[in-house]
Amino acid sequence: MRLRSQSQKYLPLTVDVSLLEKEMPESGKFLIGRQPIMNRNSQIVAYELLFRSAEAQPSARQKTSSHATASVIVNALSGFGMQQILGDRQGFVNVDCNLFMSDAIEILPPEQIGLDLADSCVDTPEVVTRCRYLKERGFSLALDNHEYLPELAELYDMADIVKIDMFRTPAGSLTPWVKQLRRHPAKLLAEKVDSSETFSKCQSLGFDYYQGYFFARPAVMEKRQMDGSHAALLQLLRLLLADATVGELDRVFRGSPALTYRLLKLVNSVALGMREKIRDVRHALSILGRQQLKRWVQLSLFSADSTDAQDNPLLELASSRAAFMEHLVFQHPTLCKQYGASDQAFMVGILSLLDSIYQVSIEEIVTELNLSDEVRLALVHRQGVYGRLLELTLMMERLEVGGGAAGLQEMGISLDRIIETQIKSLSRREVIE
Repeated sequence: MRLRSQSQKYLPLTVDVSLLEKEMPESGKFLIGRQPIMNRNSQIVAYELLFRSAEAQPSARQKTSSHATASVIVNALSGFGMQQILGDRQGFVNVDCNLFMSDAIEILPPEQIGLDLADSCVDTPEVVTRCRYLKERGFSLALDNHEYLPELAELYDMADIVKIDMFRTPAGSLTPWVKQLRRHPAKLLAEKVDSSETFSKCQSLGFDYYQGYFFARPAVMEKRQMDGSHAALLQLLRLLLADATVGELDRVFRGSPALTYRLLKLVNSVALGMREKIRDVRHALSILGRQQLKRWVQLSLFSADSTDAQDNPLLELASSRAAFMEHLVFQHPTLCKQYGASDQAFMVGILSLLDSIYQVSIEEIVTELNLSDEVRLALVHRQGVYGRLLELTLMMERLEVGGGAAGLQEMGISLDRIIETQIKSLSRREVIE
């Protein structure tokens, strides 16, 4: 029998809104550390994902383990994307008690991400109950930096991996600990293997997995940050807590091209194997679900990775371009009758400038996102009806009014309607309210 959800019994991830509303430092990058986990044949079977900061001296609040883990999760899900950072391998993230007992970590895809439980968080009945629940949800569990204790037999029977630190473990304890742990189904991982001698010793003791400088130091992966405004994340959280409608949530994303991009990355990370192509923001929100969106917003705020990019004129242009294309659809004699056409046009407009804003090719953006064929063809090849709308919109922006207006009139949109649509789209209020 599967356990019912216990999430109400666990601590919500604490977000200090007043503190988060203060100006945060901008790194401009997504950073994440990745260290391989090897098998007995020195083949990579998984990765441990590690916090890395772009700041030389991060603040004390950023140094806490909960903030570090939140940063790793947010960067992996909506910065890089799970496919880019892990491929077909499994990843493990370190979690302390605060995050482990919060349902925010349940945003992670359990089929690809395991939880590496801190050694300070393994000796309470609440933790045992939480472990059982997460196992039922499909998560792999690892006990980090572990010292064998016979009273933790129940945890050993649930854990997938027990990690033993080669530096911290007393020399006389290693062999008897391994012997005792071998009575349980959990696999054994040797941490901080820094030499061939240590590797050979661990092999002779029967360890299953290995991690350390002998194989590879943690590699730092870096990607230019495509972050939405901090204010938009705060607004999303407030709307979610107030049980806002999908339309209200959708309007927040319409005011932030970068936040829209991160939403699409998130959906592709947590909905692995999804066959359905993403048509628009509302569609992405319906796939993700309200609870998963709330978890992501909490983690994004908690990790303090958000930066306010509202002063970038290209972001303003992307928003007005998206609004212009959306209004053109309302004036189009055929598209105006098609459900979701205006949302797809808005999606094309809001994504079309990300390559200029973040120096990432539009081909890379489209490859990373599971976009509908209509949106993909419009962005990459300027093909299809949305591609034609985008081309004519660009002509209007370049003040090639004659050619742009003529092309729109050929599509059945009158000159008066074109002027009216331009006025509406240039209003910031029209876009975000």
